[in-house]
Amino acid sequence: MNGLIGKKIGMTSVYNDAGRNVPCTVIEVGPCVVTQVKTAESDGYSAIQVGFSEAKAKNTSKALQGHFDKAKTTPKRRVAEFRDFETDKALGETITVDEVFEEGDFVNAIGTSKGKGFQGVVKRHGFHGVNDATHGQHNRQRAPGSIGAASYPAKVFKGMRMAGRDGGRQVKIQNLEVVKIFAERNLILVKGAVPGHKGAYVILEK
Repeated sequence: MNGLIGKKIGMTSVYNDAGRNVPCTVIEVGPCVVTQVKTAESDGYSAIQVGFSEAKAKNTSKALQGHFDKAKTTPKRRVAEFRDFETDKALGETITVDEVFEEGDFVNAIGTSKGKGFQGVVKRHGFHGVNDATHGQHNRQRAPGSIGAASYPAKVFKGMRMAGRDGGRQVKIQNLEVVKIFAERNLILVKGAVPGHKGAYVILEK
């Protein structure tokens, strides 16, 4: 599976051939450096590890510094592994966005969603609440309602949909169309939204 690491820049929109306005996410993808090559003989499976975004040496552990020195590259903020990469890449080789993706491809975007703090069941799980506010319904519109527990089983089952921390989880959005690639600027436009805030790191795979 081919893929690269990128950084979410923001959103824009473009017009397609039919004249429709298409919302797109702008992602700076690569260039990524191959920091490790895994083979079936040495590791039991074939994969490549790539690094993206410069990091300061003082903020990098000695072990990771040695790892990056072996690839003859500077420390990187993010690394990701892609199994069964379709083309052979050598250690320390640079991969650009136009080598992996083409316009019209469909990709998966993996990122960390925005943290929303402590939220109720309406926002967190999409509960509708009590639709009819009359007939004695005073303040039940956004309440969770019964959770089904009584003297038996005398507990709340795990996984019950209730209020709590929302967001801040790894999210994978599948089958996003690549609308445009600006290879000279390392930018790619994908149709639709991608998880994360502006400046968040995103993994694109095809």
